Amino acid sequence: MVISVLSFLAGLLLVQQFPVLPDIKWLIVGAVVAGIIAWLRYWQWLFFVLGVLWAIVFAMHRLSNQLPEQLEGVEVQVTGTIADLPEQDEKRVRFDFIPRDGVYAANPSGTGAAITRDGMYAANLPGAGAAITREGVYTKNQSETGAAIITESAQQLPAKLRLSWYYPDQQIKAGQHWTFTVKLKRIHGTMNPGGFDYERWLFTEGIGATGYVRPNQKPVLLGRDSAWNSISVWRQSIADQLSSLLGNSPSFALIKALTIGDGSSIIQQQWEVFRKTGTTHLVVISGSHIGLVAGLVYFLVLKLWAWTGLLAWPPQRVAAVSAVLVAVFYSGLAGFSVPTQRSVVMLSIAMTAIILQRNSRPFNTLVIALFAVLLFDPLAVLAAGFWLSFLAVSVIVYAVSGRLGKLGYFRGAIKLHWVTSLGLSPLLLLFFQQVSLIAPLANLVAVPVISLLVVPLSLLAVMVMFVSPMLAGKLFYWVDHVLQGLWWLLDYLAGLPMASITHASPSYWALFFAVPGVLLLLAPIGIPARWLSLVMFLPLVVTDTKRPETGDINMTLLDVGQGLSVVVQTTDHLLVYDTGMRFSADSDMGQRVLLPFLHAQGIAKIDSLIISHGDNDHIGGAASLMRGMDTEKVLTSVPQLLSEYAPTECIAGQSWLWDQVKFTMLAPQQAFVSENNNSCVLKIQSVHGTVLLTGDIEAAAESWLVETYGEALKADVLVAPHHGSKTSSTAGFLRAVQPDYVLIPAGYRNQFGHPHQNVLTRYRRVNAKWLSSADSGAIVVNVENNAWLVQGMRQTESKYWNVK
Repeated sequence: MVISVLSFLAGLLLVQQFPVLPDIKWLIVGAVVAGIIAWLRYWQWLFFVLGVLWAIVFAMHRLSNQLPEQLEGVEVQVTGTIADLPEQDEKRVRFDFIPRDGVYAANPSGTGAAITRDGMYAANLPGAGAAITREGVYTKNQSETGAAIITESAQQLPAKLRLSWYYPDQQIKAGQHWTFTVKLKRIHGTMNPGGFDYERWLFTEGIGATGYVRPNQKPVLLGRDSAWNSISVWRQSIADQLSSLLGNSPSFALIKALTIGDGSSIIQQQWEVFRKTGTTHLVVISGSHIGLVAGLVYFLVLKLWAWTGLLAWPPQRVAAVSAVLVAVFYSGLAGFSVPTQRSVVMLSIAMTAIILQRNSRPFNTLVIALFAVLLFDPLAVLAAGFWLSFLAVSVIVYAVSGRLGKLGYFRGAIKLHWVTSLGLSPLLLLFFQQVSLIAPLANLVAVPVISLLVVPLSLLAVMVMFVSPMLAGKLFYWVDHVLQGLWWLLDYLAGLPMASITHASPSYWALFFAVPGVLLLLAPIGIPARWLSLVMFLPLVVTDTKRPETGDINMTLLDVGQGLSVVVQTTDHLLVYDTGMRFSADSDMGQRVLLPFLHAQGIAKIDSLIISHGDNDHIGGAASLMRGMDTEKVLTSVPQLLSEYAPTECIAGQSWLWDQVKFTMLAPQQAFVSENNNSCVLKIQSVHGTVLLTGDIEAAAESWLVETYGEALKADVLVAPHHGSKTSSTAGFLRAVQPDYVLIPAGYRNQFGHPHQNVLTRYRRVNAKWLSSADSGAIVVNVENNAWLVQGMRQTESKYWNVK
């Protein structure tokens, strides 16, 4: 059984490495192969092939739920339901939206298209229009008679959309029915080494398009689901009540996360403390919380039912059924995340064994839970939570089961926490490039506080707050004080030296040795040669990150949307040029892209940070970057905006030499009226070529550079001025630079239309190859075979769910 399920898992994993899904004919071949293997009774290989086939079929179905290209960028009137709890910040509210019948699309010519799921015709705007149905398209022409034209099947909207409403004038709540006018785009996110794959997350969540609510037609609230029809409405009602009772409490965000699994209110500083102390798993509804609540219900029902004397149904069976029902409900409050799915399945198996009076072995229970989760959602293997959840339980079962000696509570708790921390460390390095060294101590205190005090009292308060808000408020008063005390301790531990370490992402070969090393180290004491486990950990710790040779550079134009950030690495030094955009108090490209990239590369210090000028899309991530990583020197044309970091003003003529690579500041020298033209312009000269970083300079600054430097401007790689704006990249400037490659930092379908078509024409006229981060993701420039190699991440690393 164990080998078969692991084979099924291996088949699913294989498909997730495909850059493109195979054609339908390969499914037929696979089905034939599966039949032959079944006839030969090679069961493990059969499960492997079935895993491959199931993953492909599921992925094909999910990909069919993408936004059609014809509707991208089109204003669409859509009616539907808010699917879950919305996320709110100071600028916008973001939510998942499930559209239903009656979708009206208006195009720029004044014609209209009514798209429905049931093939109904909807009224169009004056003029020609088209009703798009499942069977075809009816076109009404401008003559008195119409013509029915049967064409290809109509394209449907995806089953779920991810929408943003900027500066909303009404409250958005789960279960509400709205009519919005929205502008949609296909799923697209930034793509960077070590960064979060937003496209993969949208794909696994079943979201087929993103977009935003247009203000030109006022949204209309149509009604709201009953709490009996949707568990999301229950969650919203609980969230509203919590907000009214705890709105000013410093623990409000944590209590909401622990009761309904909504961590959207937890600020970035809190997440950082939880990561450094290894307690992130405690602030959302995890499998341990489900088990705790179910165990408490089982115990109470068992005692109360026995006390009633109604023994027609055995107390154990009644308690077991009650525990499962409560576990399912609590898991629903958490949105049925993978850890809660695993916990509910395992609990159901254990309770079924009690009802049937059978013994169940822990590993068999875990394997059945694994198989059930994979059957329900094969894309779960793409989530870090899936691996961390199942591995944590596996390590605990492996380290505790079958041991002859019995440990006391305190010693047992210590062993449990250090075993979990050690066992998860390889995956934590792989997924997050960070491991908490203080986690065993922090969890020794935090786990009993959260599990035995905070969660039971919080759930009890939630149960009574609709009946007696006063009693609920008193319970939450004690929960708040307990959480504040725990927060003080965790914040103190997170601030200790070496509380956590960051390290470059390990290779799969390092994991290949580290995982057996964990098993050997946690084996019973009598197992010989346990010391070899330390040797097997060495490849995990001693990760050799590839650095450029002396005189060479590695340069990465990061994909930060409509913004700019470039990382330049020499043999022993690192420079960051601009930091992308800041979106809100808790979100910017420094924290979302730059820090993960640097951690993945094993970088511990920035030698020089250059902020070209003060626009948000260039300076926005600077504060987060410098908070998260030591920065030796800051250069900028706007020192007044970074005064707390003691910056140096960038001026033409500054130069320095790192590892035989020369860095020269070409501008600014004179003050222009336009702040863009005052950008720091940096020239980097290496053995194999020259790079020119230009910020947001426009025609006036380009003209001054040509007049001042002439042929000295020549560079092999040019980072396009001002994102490829039509006011930059003038013909004279390009003739002076003569670039072989132009790298364009631009956002996907950005509102400015960058890069402009006229600019692309100018690049072609100087025979320059151009790549845009919108189409290529992060663009890497390095040396291979004594020549520069320029590659986009979407061309080299993308998987079948990524936009090509």
